[in-house]
This record gives sequence, structure tokens and C-alpha cells, in this order.
Amino acid sequence: MVKRKLYTSFTIFLLISICITASYAEIGESEKRYIRIGSLQSHFTSYGSERAWNNVYYEGLRWPADYQLQDNSVIKRAWIAVSDFTDAKGNYWEKWGSYISQGYVQNSLYPVKLEQITKFEPPIIFVDGNNLTAAFSEDVDGINPLQIADRIVTNVVNSSCGLTMTRRIYVFSQQYHDNYFIKEFTFTNTGFVDYDSVVVLDDSLKGVRVGWGTRYACSREGAHAADGEQSWGKHTWVTVRGENYPDHADDVLTEENGLVDWIRGAISWFGQSELVSYDNIGAPYLSRSGRLTSPHFVGTAILHVDRSAVDPADNPYQPAVLGWHAGDTYPSVGDLKPTDALKMVQLYDGFLSGTPYGSGMGGTAVIGTGDYSGRMWENATGSDICSTIDPYTIHGDGGGTNQWITYGPFDLAHGESITFVEAEGVNGINRQICEAVGRKWKAAYQNPNEIYSFEMPDESTISGKYVDGFADTYKNTWVYTGMDSILLTFSRAKRNYDSGFNIPQPPQPPTMFSVESGGDRIKLTWAPSPDEINSDFAGYKIFRAVGKPDTLHQEIADLPKGTTGFDDVSPVRGFSYYYYIQAYNDGSNNTDGVTNPVGSLYSSRFFTKTTEPAYLQRQSGTSLKDVRVVPNPYNISAKQMQYPQEQDKLMFLNIPGKCDIKIYSERGDLTETIKHRDGTGDETWNSITSSRQVIVSGIYIAYIEVTEDIYDQSSGNLIFNKGDNTTRKIIIVR
Repeated sequence: MVKRKLYTSFTIFLLISICITASYAEIGESEKRYIRIGSLQSHFTSYGSERAWNNVYYEGLRWPADYQLQDNSVIKRAWIAVSDFTDAKGNYWEKWGSYISQGYVQNSLYPVKLEQITKFEPPIIFVDGNNLTAAFSEDVDGINPLQIADRIVTNVVNSSCGLTMTRRIYVFSQQYHDNYFIKEFTFTNTGFVDYDSVVVLDDSLKGVRVGWGTRYACSREGAHAADGEQSWGKHTWVTVRGENYPDHADDVLTEENGLVDWIRGAISWFGQSELVSYDNIGAPYLSRSGRLTSPHFVGTAILHVDRSAVDPADNPYQPAVLGWHAGDTYPSVGDLKPTDALKMVQLYDGFLSGTPYGSGMGGTAVIGTGDYSGRMWENATGSDICSTIDPYTIHGDGGGTNQWITYGPFDLAHGESITFVEAEGVNGINRQICEAVGRKWKAAYQNPNEIYSFEMPDESTISGKYVDGFADTYKNTWVYTGMDSILLTFSRAKRNYDSGFNIPQPPQPPTMFSVESGGDRIKLTWAPSPDEINSDFAGYKIFRAVGKPDTLHQEIADLPKGTTGFDDVSPVRGFSYYYYIQAYNDGSNNTDGVTNPVGSLYSSRFFTKTTEPAYLQRQSGTSLKDVRVVPNPYNISAKQMQYPQEQDKLMFLNIPGKCDIKIYSERGDLTETIKHRDGTGDETWNSITSSRQVIVSGIYIAYIEVTEDIYDQSSGNLIFNKGDNTTRKIIIVR
């Protein structure tokens, strides 16, 4: 029933979306679409499987995306394989398999579609007139207001075995569902063997298997803080859940009872590095404040697997393989030539069937049998969260450890499909806890024989010395609360999917948000949220950060509906300020507690976050007698002593915040009019007339007239009356 709901939604999507075309076309192998609307942000490739290396660093799965260096992705090695297959050239294969990677594009993979559809037009963000959203204009290919998800990325790839993969990524910006992506994979026996939608093969495909090994860095900053080798996931632990899923498949979950450990899935996190002498769980930044730089628990939950091509009910005994595998020990399929036939047999009968590639290089659980051998971490450590074991030493592969998932086998007649659905997410303790716990741990580390009191996650307290392990127990217990956090993420993703994506929706953000630097304030204006017309719309909240955009934002205003502006009069000169605005509702559409906690819902902060600073500029002048023109006299021969690189620039200083500056020639001709309205005490003139001519040598008169009453923001006293004026003589020598 759920699946039919999703298909119906997608049918509407196909009919209405303004960007859908009638047929597919060849898509470049390097094309990507970026998701930037929630706390988890990433990209998706045209060929259907992501390798994060961008020739500089491993990029992708950034969480929390508020901060720099939070990338978690390394590589996803994926394969498709079939049995008893005859290809378009008449070659017979006992087993045929292909690696899903960029290197196989135009060999066995043919990307024909990659697009991102948004539910509503992305807001436009300005800082001092600069459009910050212009750089991301190519993220979105079209708009479909009837789709449920905030974004849907659709990716279609044909393969030379006649199997077409359609991958749809569903993305949500609601605050309880913005840290995972739901990925729906449909594999169809189309018979298309290249870029053309032409049936070349019409036989059944037998024993279809699809599988991948996915490795995570957990995180890029954590690698910097420790030994650097975690950048490719060398020290990553893996464990799995869901071995007893068939016993719980029909359980009804809500937010109250949703934290369970039986949902099918795999989890990765940063373990100990043998290259550091201290306990490295959480990657405390020892050379800085001690902040924990790797609270990340990253993983994939399995939400649905078709029983067969003719039975769309969930098969609780899939995936066929769920466990861990050594990172760089994997089967090759060569160039897909007849000489590679043995390699394909090894891929199909071994790796994709659950046999580790190499002795001791993997472990997998069999769902429904009580087999827990896929839990690499627990089996290696006995669940000792303070373990000093380096994960890669379990198998000796310096490439680290992958999550290992395979589906199948499925038989597909021509035209038949099989679908399975995953949710990929990241969670863990927040930045504030990372700061507090890391600082406390570092203080104990630096004073190993002093007794410290440590506040634990359950609100109890332990006291003791670093040398006795108390600080490590404190730190690691906090870090490992992230295990519950990612399990809760899996639960919310499952509840979202099972509901047919019927999660309560937040209001849309304002359609435009503008931040303008000023002399006595920073001015914020916005266009209303389209949802202001709804009865549950409550208002807007404004948040501000100081110094840099990737730091904690504090709420500075809570404004009612109908408001479209706010003056921030508290900034201090010399500091940089960053903002975002959120629309929010009263929570009356979010009261059942089934898919997420009850209460008010907020538009995503990432729709309106500014990444360029606004400043408090020079304050408005307070007396007309203080008005100056610099340089004066202006001499072109002394340009390097005036404003370097701006040789024609003159500045009017200490002027009223709202005034007109009219510049006349000596004989009284109006040369230029400058309308100064930004509230500052400064204005620039580039020596250009209103007719766009550079002024000649001579004497000029600047007439400055106040255009509105101006009050002192501190005292409220009137400092200028509208109409107050003064003049200044300017000497120009060219």
C-alpha cells in the first residue's frame, strides 16, 4: 500500500513537473546535483554511485552542514550482476557483472538522466546587494509544487546487460528529518544496452544481484585532528542492526517508542588510531581546545525490499548480505571482456553472495537467524566503548572498513522491475556538547593526577583522575550516545517512508532575504513566506552569528506574521555578522507524535543562511560642520597617496546618514547627484559625471542636504532636521 502511494505521487510528478522531457538523453559522466537544504548536504552523480574524492579531499555527506570540514563520505563501491546471460553481441556468460563507477561509463554504464526537482522556488539571499544564491542556480532543474519531498533527485542509468537503474533521492528540510536521504532504487529489465531507449535484449534476466561496500571518514575534521589517515576511513568501525528484523517487521513505531535497535542497517564511526597515544574516540582536537571533532555516526538503513517482481510487499529477510568488509579488498571485473569471466564468477558467487573477498576480510549477518557475526565492533571489542583497538588491524587492510550490503537474487522478465529503499543518514552529539566535553577531557589530560568531576549523559556524576581512565570514560560515553542518535534517525526515516512521506510540514521560508550593512544598524528585510496565509502560521525568528558563518547562531528576534523587516541595532563596529531567518508555525499540524516530536516546525535555516558578512559601517555624522571631502584638493599626480587602485575616488566623510549630495561646477552646472540612503557617515564618488564623463580640472561645489529627520539611536535626540544643508568646495587637478 505504501509503495503504491509513492508511485502515485511520482506519476503526478511526471505529469506536472515543468522540466520533464519526453525522452532521455546522454548525460555527462561527471555531472552532479547538489543537495544544500538541510543539516545533511551532499551531491549525487550521473552514473549512480558516489566516490567522494574531488582530487583535493573526500567531499560529501556533510553533517552538520553548519560547519566546515564535516564531510563523511569516502567511497561507495557498487556492482550489478546477473546469471546465465547472453549479451547483445551474442557472448554467453555464466555470470556477468559490472562495477558501478565513473570508469565504466560508456563501457557498461550509460547515464541518461540526472535532475533535481524542488517543491518551491528557492529563496534569493542578498548581502549588501550581492546575490548569494546565484552561484547555486544550477542545482535545481525544475519545480513541482505537488511533490511531497522538498527535493527529489532522479537518476537513470542504462547498462549493457539490459538492466536500467532508476534512483530517486527524497530530501526533506523539516527539522526532525533533514539529516538523512531516502534512496529508492528500481531496477528494470528494459533491454536498453546503451544511451538509446531501444530494446535490444528481450530475454529474462536471471539471478539479479545488486550490492555495495560503503566507507565513511567520520569526519574530515576528525582526520585533521588525529593522524590524517582517517581521511579515507582507515580507522572506521562498522556494526549492523536488524538481525531480528522479521520478529519486528509489523511493529508500529512512534516518537515515544521509536528508538529501537532492530531496524535493518549498518553504522560506521571513527575508532582508535594506532598512531596516537591517547584515547582517540570522538577525535578530540588536542592541539586546540580539545573539542570533539568526530561525533559522527554514519550509516544506511534498509526501509523496504520487494519480495519479487510480482510481489511488492516488503521482504523482511532481505538484504541477503548485511555486514562489514575490508575497505580496499574487493573483487575486480576487469574490462568486462570474455577473459574477465572468472572474475565475474568470483564477484557473483562470492562477494555478492556473502562470501568475504579474502580470508578474514569480512563478516555478515543472516537476517532472521539470530546470527550477529556482522557486528564487527562488538565481536572485536566485546562492546567496550573505551577499547584501544584500531579497527583496521582486525583485517589488516589499511584502506579501512566498508559497510557491506547486497540484495537479491531476483528474476526479472522483460519489462519487470524490482525496488528497494534505503535511508542514508548522519547523527551524533551536537557542537555545544562537543565543545564542553572536549574542553573538560583536555583539562584532565593535561593534569593527569588531578581529580575532576564529570557530568555523564544520564545526569549522574563520576569523579576521578585522567590516569585512572575517568576522563576517557566520560568522553566516550558521551560520544557513544551517537549510536542511539543514528538509530533514532533510522527510525524517523522508516516512519516517514511507511507513512507515505506524510510527515507534518513546516512553513515555507521567505522568498527573499536581504541583509544590508549600515552606519547605525544592519538592516534585514524579507518577502513574506507564501504560507503566511495559513491559520497556523506563527511568525519569524532571526538568528545571528558573529565573526564567521560556521559558528553558533543566537536568536535575536521573534517577530509576528506580517513583519517584513528588522533593524539590528546591537552590532559593534569591526565585527562581521551573519544571519538567517526562519518562518515557523504554532505546531497545530504536528500533534500526533508519530513521525517526529510534537510542536512548532521551522523552515530550514539553510534556505536563508548568509555566508558573506555584514558590518556596522561608519556611523552617521552628528554635525554638518564635521563634513569633509577626502582627498581635497584632488591631484591625479598624487594618486598613489590617495586611494591605491582607486585613482578617481573621492570620499565624503561624516555626512548625515540620509542626504542628497549635489555636485556643481564653478559656473553652477549640476555635475552629479548622489542619493545617500544607507544610514552611514561615508559616501564614495568616483569623479564621474551623471553623463558618465570623467570630470575635468577645476573648482566644484558639493551641496549636501538632509532628506529626513535623523535621530541619535542611543539617546533618541534629534540631530538633523530634514532640509538641513551645508556646502564644501572641492579642488580637482588633472
